[in-house]
Amino acid sequence: MKILVVEDEAALLEVIRRSLELEHYVVETAETSLSALRKVNAYNYDCILLDLMLPDGSGLQLLEHLKKLNRQESVIIVSAKDSIEDKVAGLELGADDYLPKPFHMAELHARIRSVIRRRQQAGSVQIEVGNLRMMPDKHQVEVGGVPLELGRKEYDILYYFINRRGYLIKKEVLAEAVWGDDIDQADNYDFIYAQLKNLRRKLAAAKATVEIKTVYGFGYKLCEKE
Repeated sequence: MKILVVEDEAALLEVIRRSLELEHYVVETAETSLSALRKVNAYNYDCILLDLMLPDGSGLQLLEHLKKLNRQESVIIVSAKDSIEDKVAGLELGADDYLPKPFHMAELHARIRSVIRRRQQAGSVQIEVGNLRMMPDKHQVEVGGVPLELGRKEYDILYYFINRRGYLIKKEVLAEAVWGDDIDQADNYDFIYAQLKNLRRKLAAAKATVEIKTVYGFGYKLCEKE
């Protein structure tokens, strides 16, 4: 799961980044409104943490831009500006939540999990497809009630697919979502093939009723077995 943190205070930005990475998120950062706009124009995110007071403008401009693009990222405004007007403006422009500074990291993590559940999982704390169950809050997977041990990237790949089941996913999009925005500088995608191979092998060995199919020339798709 990939998060963009838009924050101009360098020390706080680093604390947030490290904290989220410990929670197994892929974290990208932007310190200005312009750099944030460039990132959202080029990449997709599961959640955006957005400061309102940026050195080159207001974070509300980024919200307006996302709304015009009809983008579906969850957005949490994280700002020292705690006025009712700012809250109302942000929520009306499509923000999912508003967290005033200062805050505890535990609360930030809980807010992120909550907005992602609402957006991707219809509020559920677990996802079930066939005999496979994912519990994102615990980073756990079960097949037929039996725990399935996955590496971090294997888990991230499965989580990405299970939230987009039935949809065709290009390898470039998968790589960007699971490994981060700089992945477009990679020479090849051998690392993706290796992780997918391991994940498929573990799903098959556990007798999962879901599989990740290759659609040759296009990408991959997670489907229930017939």
